[in-house]
Amino acid sequence: MRLLLGIFLVLWISGCVSIPQNITPVDGFELNRYLGKWYEIARLDHSFERGLDNVTAEYFLSDDGGVRVINKGFSATENKWKEAEGKAYFVRDPQQGYLKVSFFGPFYGAYIVFELDKEAYQYTFVTSYDKSYLWLLARTPSINDALLDRFVQRAVELGFETDKLIFSKQNGIR
Repeated sequence: MRLLLGIFLVLWISGCVSIPQNITPVDGFELNRYLGKWYEIARLDHSFERGLDNVTAEYFLSDDGGVRVINKGFSATENKWKEAEGKAYFVRDPQQGYLKVSFFGPFYGAYIVFELDKEAYQYTFVTSYDKSYLWLLARTPSINDALLDRFVQRAVELGFETDKLIFSKQNGIR
């Protein structure tokens, strides 16, 4: 019984870092260019971000060769900032936008960059191990309509539930 439970746990945990069907992580990923602050422009809703605006993600190199992650958002209903710190590591090749990220001890989820402005690193489309996770991140708090339309169209093509997208408010609260 313990062995079966152990096998189930390993399979379940490894499933959280898998890649969803028809999603391909970008190649030619350059971590040093990706580091820094990103603003959340759009997302699919999840409990850990529910009710938050002014959401940002910041990425820093950590001493162990991984990435230190700080996600931050403002809850207007509670009138306070919420912050979560995590860590991320490449799953395969460090030149592929495919990492595993953890905010909860030994449990990791996939962080898959499936589209990226490789020229200037000004926007990125990110998902996780299943298509209930989706983010559009940008280096600036707002983007042009053409990029937003491109994001929504690409998400539709890949099978994300774009009718459930939340467009984050970035109103400069610090």
